[in-house]
Amino acid sequence: MNKGFTFKHFHVDDHGCGMPVSTDGVLLGAWAWVSSCRDSQTQVNRQTILDIGCGSGLLSLMAAQRTQSGTADILALDIDPAAVTAAGKNFSASPWSVRLRAERQDIREWVRSQPKGRFQAILCNPPYFNHGEQANCQRRATARHTDTLSHSELLSCLQYLLAPAGQASLILPVYEGEALLTMLADYGLHCRRLCRVKSTAAKPVHRLLIALSPQDGDCDETQLTINQQGQYSAGFTALTRDFYLKL
Repeated sequence: MNKGFTFKHFHVDDHGCGMPVSTDGVLLGAWAWVSSCRDSQTQVNRQTILDIGCGSGLLSLMAAQRTQSGTADILALDIDPAAVTAAGKNFSASPWSVRLRAERQDIREWVRSQPKGRFQAILCNPPYFNHGEQANCQRRATARHTDTLSHSELLSCLQYLLAPAGQASLILPVYEGEALLTMLADYGLHCRRLCRVKSTAAKPVHRLLIALSPQDGDCDETQLTINQQGQYSAGFTALTRDFYLKL
């Protein structure tokens, strides 16, 4: 039986979820823009964070850990009831249970009932396959393929839900990520941070970490190599050391 994954300050039981804990998720949770969000009136670190397609709740838990010094209410949504159940249990077992909530919602319908610009930060490890053979497991297929949430639908939701100075952080394979970047102008969104991820120095870039905002401005472009000379690189270690047990 899958017993999940233990991090330094919390445990994730991902049994029954469409997608298990992955390096992609950890990368996004550590890289995403959450800690610098500020309330425009009080000028204190108060954040309202949304996790779209939360799965087991990994991104929400990482956001909660990263915002311990301030106040952050984190709402995690998923269309899969098994994922919502798993996330809820993981939240209850964490040190930040009072700030975390999981709900079963289809973001495409739920967004219509929300006030515009509600969230300062949005995290999403979205479905990314637009074509190709789907997994036999329906939960895994839903988590991986865009049938239930196309990238155009996702961008429309981000455009509506993001606060004017907020950011949405995503991770996608290169092909899908580059295609999404070409769509931003149609939704009034701008790429403010872009990190190209390689598994090793000798291999091509295979993932894009993308931060989007309604505010235009320069895009901070970086590159990250995960493994170097048979071990985690200094950059990957610095990014994830607060989470992985053995770093």
